Amino acid sequence: MKVETKERDAQMHSPGIVTANLSGELYNELVKSYFEGNLTGNATTGGFKISYFLNQSINILTVLMLLVTMVSLGCTMKVSKIKNHLLKPKGVAIALVAQFCIMPVTAFSLAKILQMDSIKAVTVLICGCCPGGTLSNIFSLALKGDMNLSIVMTTCSSIAALGMMPLLLFVFCQGFSGLENAVPYGGITTTLVLTLVPCTAGILINYYTPKYAPVVTKTGLVVLVVCTILVSVLSGMAVRGVMWMIFMPDVLAAAALMPLTGFTLGYVMSAVSQLDAQCCRTISMETGCQNIQLCTAILKVAFPPEVIGPMFLFPLVYIMFQCGEALLLTLCFRCYQTIKTPAEGTAPYNCVHVKQEEIKQP
Repeated sequence: MKVETKERDAQMHSPGIVTANLSGELYNELVKSYFEGNLTGNATTGGFKISYFLNQSINILTVLMLLVTMVSLGCTMKVSKIKNHLLKPKGVAIALVAQFCIMPVTAFSLAKILQMDSIKAVTVLICGCCPGGTLSNIFSLALKGDMNLSIVMTTCSSIAALGMMPLLLFVFCQGFSGLENAVPYGGITTTLVLTLVPCTAGILINYYTPKYAPVVTKTGLVVLVVCTILVSVLSGMAVRGVMWMIFMPDVLAAAALMPLTGFTLGYVMSAVSQLDAQCCRTISMETGCQNIQLCTAILKVAFPPEVIGPMFLFPLVYIMFQCGEALLLTLCFRCYQTIKTPAEGTAPYNCVHVKQEEIKQP
């Protein structure tokens, strides 16, 4: 017993060793060990410290970014469009399956293949389990997709994430030693619930006072840009000594391959389900584009900074590859249109076949 105790103590105080069980008191012990400068398996966050004022400032700005994003999303929603897609839910159902199957499995597979340590793995998993983001609406428009489906899908995935995200994280975290009981599900669930409030507020604004919806959206865009700049500057100050950690080869590989896999498999799944090309392009964007604001808020607020370290900036690396790949796909699509007559580009939105049914009615 004494020999085992000495070996355990030696491991707990040796750099490069991560404890196998992060639940309860041992998790608190790990947090304490990070204060003392110990490292995880791949030296992800060891010795990372941040001032209280700087940490709280980033937290507040991150939450504000999330709230503004969700209000703006709500202001783009119309109750009539939601009803149409819910009455003919094939497109939305396929998109939800793509969002909550393809991306989590991709995140889990990449974390395993790249042999990521626990902190990196949970970061990638949280990003992969997040719902779709508002950028998917912009790229769907650029690709001449079904904007009704895109906006409804973003909203539905945000609502479904309330139950799906904690469930998926619980399932996939079982595959990593030390993460079985370490994920703060309470904090994640609270963050998800809070996102529904501003989204609902935006929907109500658009329903009762539609003339104010564009004003709210434009104001939200300005606030979002300002907050993004401030968060970037403050985060740079916080991690200036360990910035290189988020540019490690495994982190960059995960950030590059996740959205590309989502775009590709989202399109393939839609095509196999016999949706038209317009809906396929839309679901492709919805699958690969994650809610980066939500991911950042969860990583920054739900985890102690001494544990998550600079990895809370992973969503920023992800969004760079996400936007770059989506823009490349858009460019390829536009080039294809110039070469071949884009007959499908002018086709009516028919994912739910609402217009056709209206024509048939006497």
